[in-house]
Amino acid sequence: MGGSRPSPPPPPTIVYSPAPPPPAPPTSVPTQSVTTQTALNETSGKQTRLNMELGAQLDRTNAEFFAGQDIRRSQSASAEQRLTQKAAGDIETGLTRVRGQEERSGIAATGAEYRAGLATAGQEERRTIGTTGTETRATERVRGAEQRLGIAATGTEQRRGIAASGVEQRAGIRETGSQTRLSEAERGRQQRLGISATGVEQRAGIRETGAETRLSEAERGRQQRLGIAATGVEQRAGIRETGGQQRLTQGQLLSGQERQIGLRGQEERRTVAATGTEQRAGIRETGSEQRFTALQQEMFRRYKENRDFEQAQSQYRS
Repeated sequence: MGGSRPSPPPPPTIVYSPAPPPPAPPTSVPTQSVTTQTALNETSGKQTRLNMELGAQLDRTNAEFFAGQDIRRSQSASAEQRLTQKAAGDIETGLTRVRGQEERSGIAATGAEYRAGLATAGQEERRTIGTTGTETRATERVRGAEQRLGIAATGTEQRRGIAASGVEQRAGIRETGSQTRLSEAERGRQQRLGISATGVEQRAGIRETGAETRLSEAERGRQQRLGIAATGVEQRAGIRETGGQQRLTQGQLLSGQERQIGLRGQEERRTVAATGTEQRAGIRETGSEQRFTALQQEMFRRYKENRDFEQAQSQYRS
């Protein structure tokens, strides 16, 4: 990965062969060549041991040198890696700070636009409610006045009808009484004059009395029906006029309310549309900034991995 480095190879292990045993003591021959050969052999053995000891010392020195070189190389790579990580951390911290500032600015702008939209919508709604209340009260006043006028007109017509009915009833009763009195007078006169008359005259008088009574009752019923009919006509006319005025007033009220509701709906839809536009614009801007920041982070990560890989290869080759 980006921060790993191939470990250095371990120092070579040197196995020293034991020194050869000293040669067997030569047989002492008192000659010059034997003495010389013996001295040469001793000198050669000493030189061989010195060479082996010197080689071992050189191997140890080289191992210590290469081990120190590996340690220094590891320390240098670690320092370089720490510096790289610190720089990357500083860059990431700066990017995070800038991203947070941009996000807070976007959220603040969105909140300000949303609150402004709500304030405007509230003002418009309060104005609409005030206008609706004013129109409703005015309509209720007019409707109440029209209803009172209608009720007054209905009462007047009813009283007139009842008065006319009473007049006709009283006239009918007077006529009935007059006819009854005349009938009774005629009957008494006929009784007084026709005491000697037969039962035929009595029956004729009774028939006359019944006919007059029926005529009087018929006239009275006709007058009563005429009065009641006139009363019904006037009452129905008053009720029709009252219903027409009420329907006209209610139609005007409903029409005004529908217009006010339509205007309020248009204002609310406009406010919602403007709020949605501002929010979507803020979200698009935030997404663009986030994608750009993520792209920069990915590019930096790839650059760092490539650089670490090249450094590791260079160290491994060296």
